[in-house]
Amino acid sequence: MSEFTHFDAEGNAVMVDVTEKKDTVREALACGKITMNRECFEKVKAGEIGKGDVLGVARVAGIMGAKKTSELIPLCHLLRLTKVEIAFDLLSGENAVEARCLVKTVGKTGVEMEALTGVQIALLTIYDMCKALDKGMRMDGIRLLKKSGGKSGEWEAQQ
Repeated sequence: MSEFTHFDAEGNAVMVDVTEKKDTVREALACGKITMNRECFEKVKAGEIGKGDVLGVARVAGIMGAKKTSELIPLCHLLRLTKVEIAFDLLSGENAVEARCLVKTVGKTGVEMEALTGVQIALLTIYDMCKALDKGMRMDGIRLLKKSGGKSGEWEAQQ
């Protein structure tokens, strides 16, 4: 089990000890999308959803989600995030909204989980605000695009 750092020698789940690691600048970018019916997409695009500014609320929710990752994922470390940015692209040909979450910190452990959580919470918020128009929305493609910092250095997903 040596390749899985969240388990001890007996197989028990543990929080990784990062005490001795050096602080480095850490950054991660994640993305995902939510696909919906045409009517719903057009209303999101036009800002005509009855519950309000869907993308504005989803942006704030994604930021909050990234900040609360350690409360949601049991073995994540509590991190002092220095930047969380949520951006959206409207994909008209797919009736989809793509969300991207960029997270930065200076610390002993990476921010990949925070970026992934930020994306997912932003997408869930879009679902919540639009479900009256389309209960069949689909969230997919949620993944890490790139990360930097720490001992493992730079990593970028192959498209």
